[in-house]
This record gives sequence, C-alpha cells and structure tokens, in this order.
Amino acid sequence: MTAAVVYVVDDDQSVRKALSRLIRSADLEVETFAAAQAFLDHTLPDRPACLVLDVRLPGPSGLDLQSALSRARREIPIVFLTGYGDVPVSVRAMKGGAVDFLEKPFNDQELLDAIQRALARSRKARAESAERSTIQRRLDTLTPREREVLALVVTGMLNKQVAERLGASEKTIKVHRGRVMRKMQANSVADLVRMAEKGRLRSPATEVTGRSDVALRSHIPSVMG
Repeated sequence: MTAAVVYVVDDDQSVRKALSRLIRSADLEVETFAAAQAFLDHTLPDRPACLVLDVRLPGPSGLDLQSALSRARREIPIVFLTGYGDVPVSVRAMKGGAVDFLEKPFNDQELLDAIQRALARSRKARAESAERSTIQRRLDTLTPREREVLALVVTGMLNKQVAERLGASEKTIKVHRGRVMRKMQANSVADLVRMAEKGRLRSPATEVTGRSDVALRSHIPSVMG
C-alpha cells in the first residue's frame, strides 16, 4: 500500500512543529508549509494525502486555499483548524467539502481521528478514480456498434429488442453482446450496468424514454436474453 502523507499549512512555526511531532507519533509522514501559496506551488505526488489547514493565514486564507484547490480540481481532503469560533466560516468550510473543522486548542486524538478519516476519504477517491480509468480503457476497446449494443443492454433490453432497435439480426446482436462482455470483462449484465454508470456511458434509450439508465435498472433481466 502506498504510504500516505499529511500536509500542514500554518503560519505559526511552533504550531507546525507541534503538529509535525503529533502526526509522526501516529507513524504518518508529514510536510509543513507556512503559507497557502507555498502549498499551491507544491506538486502533489500520486499518493493518499490530506491537508491540515489553519483558517487564518497571512495572504490567502485557508478558505481561499480551499477554493483555489477546488477550482484547480486538486482533490485533497481538508481538516481545518482555527483559534476563533466562527460559525459562518465553519459552515463555508464544511460546504466546501472539509472533513472536519476543529477549534484550537483541540484534543490530540480528535485531530488524529480527523486525519484518519481524511486519509480514508483520499484512499477511497483514489480507488474510485483508478476503477473509472480501468473501465474507460475497456470502453475505448469497443467498436461504435458494440458501444451501441452495450448502451441498450444496460437498460434491460433483450437481444431481440436490441436487434429491432438497431435494425440488425438477433444472431448478430448476440455476437456483439458476447464481445462486449469479454472486452468489458463482465460476468453479468449487472456488472455491465455498474461499469456503464461509472464510465458515464449515455444510453440511446434515454433520448427516447426520457429516463436515465439508473431509472431503468429495475428492468435488467436476471439472465442474458
């Protein structure tokens, strides 16, 4: 498993040192920054990570950094720290996707627990991203006709219905469907539905029925037609 890293952004050197000691005591790697811009200029490695971020910083604030990361699509779970009990600020931080918002002085275990939740979120996001990439690579191996067959199969259509829709023979559709199953490495139609959703494959049926693939899942046959 790739080792995780915790980033700390706080303008108080003594706080940075104290947080570094605490985080290392939990056998976690830590890197510290004195300002938001310094962190923004840092290239994040491809590994699980989270950010422990002070709200009030010289220059761009912690909330400004959160917004900048969101605009840049640099996804990293954030645990905010503040020495001031400011409800509107905490609400804004949490709406922005923060994992937690802790007031100083905080309990050491409370912070370590928040960091572990943030790292768990990071690991989950990385796993989901990797899965989407794998699914997209499989989708990219499909021919245009196979993609059409897949998009209709995941709505619950049987081979005969797909054939009628695409103006092809049922035998031809069975061949295409078998190739789709092999290329997508799917064991069932349910597997295809899950991958199509994660791959954000749009079904032609949506344009006709006005219903999404998700809404049509109840029509999925238990066996291939």
